[in-house]
Amino acid sequence: MKILNPAEWAKPKGYANGIAAEGRLVFVAGQIGWTAEARFESDDLVEQTRQALRNIVRVLAEAGARPEHIVRMTWYVVDKKDYLARNADLGKVYREIIGKHYPAMTLVQVAALLEDRAKIEIEATAVIPPA
Repeated sequence: MKILNPAEWAKPKGYANGIAAEGRLVFVAGQIGWTAEARFESDDLVEQTRQALRNIVRVLAEAGARPEHIVRMTWYVVDKKDYLARNADLGKVYREIIGKHYPAMTLVQVAALLEDRAKIEIEATAVIPPA
């Protein structure tokens, strides 16, 4: 895996501008902040993010992938202001679950998510390197 950040660009914080990778692709559908039993335990953005990231790691494990294999994430939030206000807490949760690996990321504010209580949905793509 090679991080792609053009030398003349400012270094991004918390994401990569691009990643080049070879291997087996793993696509993780958008995960929200509910448990394996499809129950929300919190309406807090940070706690829902923690659970969504745990869900991603669990799905990755089904393919033999780990968080460091993630090459791309798209985050959908219903409240950009809440996201920005909680950025430090979100970063802490991200590092707790994913580590210090920062793939190419996009953040999109949406009017709503399918599940009314969902504050965030995150989808991921991973590449498991060849053996």
